[in-house]
Amino acid sequence: MAEQVDPCALLLKNSGEKTVELAMATAQEVVNRLDNVVLNIAISGETGAGKSSLVNAIRGLTDTDDGAAPTGVTQTTSEPTPYPHPTMENVTIWDLPGTGEPGFKPKKYIKTVQFKTYDFFIIVSATRFRQNDIVLAKEIKRNKKKFYFVRTKIDRDVEEEVKKGVLEEQTLPTIREDCEKNLNELESPPVFLITSRDLSRFDFQNLVETLEAELPEHKTQALVLSLPVYSQRSLEKKYNIFKKAAWASAITAGAVGGIPVPMVSIAFEFTVILSFLTKCYFSFGLDDKTLAKLSKRVDQPIQEMVRESSLVMAVAEKTFNAKKVAARLSATGGMDALCSILPVAGCIVGVAMSFITTQRALLEGLNEFHKLAKKVIEMAKLE
Repeated sequence: MAEQVDPCALLLKNSGEKTVELAMATAQEVVNRLDNVVLNIAISGETGAGKSSLVNAIRGLTDTDDGAAPTGVTQTTSEPTPYPHPTMENVTIWDLPGTGEPGFKPKKYIKTVQFKTYDFFIIVSATRFRQNDIVLAKEIKRNKKKFYFVRTKIDRDVEEEVKKGVLEEQTLPTIREDCEKNLNELESPPVFLITSRDLSRFDFQNLVETLEAELPEHKTQALVLSLPVYSQRSLEKKYNIFKKAAWASAITAGAVGGIPVPMVSIAFEFTVILSFLTKCYFSFGLDDKTLAKLSKRVDQPIQEMVRESSLVMAVAEKTFNAKKVAARLSATGGMDALCSILPVAGCIVGVAMSFITTQRALLEGLNEFHKLAKKVIEMAKLE
């Protein structure tokens, strides 16, 4: 005989709280953080350094996509310009005016920049960092904000040196040392070498890990979920965040699962499941736009492979079709589990039973998306 699971005990174990009521309150806080944390990233630097391309790359866009920040070697940004994340509306990347224009006045620029708006600054250069960058960094520090120096277009530098017979392993330390030496007024802070063309190369992962170590936890979570999947490591970080949050989403569904109106309960649980899986779908880069670009870039049928998943197709519908999701879950027993709460709806046990069944459905969907995203990484040959 199968071992009986105490639904209330399991709910409390997942939440770490002593009562169901406290567990529900904590869960709501976790869900709110997942949905509503505001993150503002400021990108500054000289005109033509690749600021706008970095803005686009962080948002998972190319320079030619609809909604991309305009790029060019001339000044394209005259005032701080917000670019909302395409799928996380509370995350915004700001393209600040260039600091290297003729007649540039640091004091006026600093007055224009609203330091309190941003969580941190990325100061960009395609060559050496100059005095204007140092002045800005000092002012950022004075305003008790974090700043990070990023040297862009590294792929082009490496390619030019390779033509001369110089290996990449020799070129990168030379560039890094030159940049850091030029920042000795600031005690030579680390410089991250990146290319916006391919975030999987060079130091982008190191930059993200530095941000994770220095940002508050809730801001770090927003950052990790908003970045495109550029490596196996970045995918695993996203997966772990969603896995830890699944219990909270399940409990919020369970709160309605205790209502003695079965169809209301079931409908709400489907809403929770679809909302959660939609976040996973976009964060894992399983949407058609992302996959179409990736498939073209690496010349692999990645989009076709992912679209074979009936769960992906169900979540991809612009108007969520509960019947499709129900059919998909019934194949794994998820639907039967959801229906099993009906006899006990209307009590604390009903909340706990709803939690168990909804959490199982969430984790089944999350694991399927994770498996698909891993296949995408393998096909795209991302490290």
